[in-house]
Amino acid sequence: MSQGNEVRWGWLKAMYIYTIVAAGAFGLGIIVAPQTMRSVFGWPNQDPITFGVTGSVYLAFALLSVLGLRSPLKIAPVLVLQLSYKVIWFVGVILPLLISGQFPMYAILFVAIFASFIIGDLIAIPFAYVFGKEPSQEAPANLYRESEPAGSHTR
Repeated sequence: MSQGNEVRWGWLKAMYIYTIVAAGAFGLGIIVAPQTMRSVFGWPNQDPITFGVTGSVYLAFALLSVLGLRSPLKIAPVLVLQLSYKVIWFVGVILPLLISGQFPMYAILFVAIFASFIIGDLIAIPFAYVFGKEPSQEAPANLYRESEPAGSHTR
């Protein structure tokens, strides 16, 4: 990688560990003990299917992050997805609630956790690597040229 595209290995691995611990705990808790999670965090009752999907997605992020510890660059798109949905949540859910004065106090912990993930992901994700073009995807310059039949020579 060129000088401007260095990977912050420590941050990258730290975000995988943070995802394993935080998303894994929330996901497993939501799936295994949804009533306890709602009670501990003061969340309102929710549709069990939607709540279960949320827990499953969090747990999936945690499990994929385990793979990220082994192959940090290959799994970096998982962090990009995590960053994307959290930013969308802030802009599409939290911001309108704040503007309308309907922000629920139980959401403060979630906002703090999500904000820490956004900051960490922005620091950790090697964007130049993730969105860079792979050399194997570039066609060689002579790929589309008609080749001369064997034995023919141009004079």
